[in-house]
Amino acid sequence: MKTLKDKIILVTGASRGIGASIAHKVAAAGAKVIVNYAGNTAAAEQTVKEIIAQGGDAIAIQADVSNSAAVEALFDQAIEHYGRIDVLVNNAGIMITKLLKETSDEDFSRQFDINVKGTFNTMRAAATRLADNGSVINFSTSVNRIMLPGYSTYVATKAAVEQLTRVFSKEVGGRGINVNSISPGPTNTELFTNGKPQEVIDRLASLSAFNRIGEPEDIAQVVVFLASDDAKWITAQNIGVNGGMA
Repeated sequence: MKTLKDKIILVTGASRGIGASIAHKVAAAGAKVIVNYAGNTAAAEQTVKEIIAQGGDAIAIQADVSNSAAVEALFDQAIEHYGRIDVLVNNAGIMITKLLKETSDEDFSRQFDINVKGTFNTMRAAATRLADNGSVINFSTSVNRIMLPGYSTYVATKAAVEQLTRVFSKEVGGRGINVNSISPGPTNTELFTNGKPQEVIDRLASLSAFNRIGEPEDIAQVVVFLASDDAKWITAQNIGVNGGMA
């Protein structure tokens, strides 16, 4: 069943990984998709090409979400093309794993600029430009629920996202917009696996009830539900999608 039929969905950071999987899944559920990307044009265009080949409707728009002017231009182009935006999925993010004492000012700023300011910028635009009865889905992390050395700055950014989510839900609820965040656990993406030895990945996999890390599709299926009208009574919530890890 096309649970997202005729919805216009903007997915940030959608050229690869979880974002690309979300773009594919919402398109398969009937949505028209804006594939936002920061710099990997080839990957974004490939995602769009694959969606169209499968009978979907998608366009790619470049924008650095940490730049407020770029976000405004992103919304302008998306609305000019499709007429409106119904759902915003804030998937764009980066993760730098270092002990706090080894984290540079640049490491700190980069993560907060993209993970927090990027989410802030798109939600600020959505506050007036998302269609009534729309949905916002932000990305937090299940690492917020445990204490892993090396993740201090990253989890600080995601804690901020969770609080932005809760407060924003009250600010836009009067327009019928529901706002939630999801917290993936370890997921088989370049963002997560890059630089990690296999024994570290295996150890983290053993924390789940299923003795594996997640796949992008595991996360994307939850986004499809939260973007649908079936989830309209759910708002201001953070949903763990982590196989029982935490």
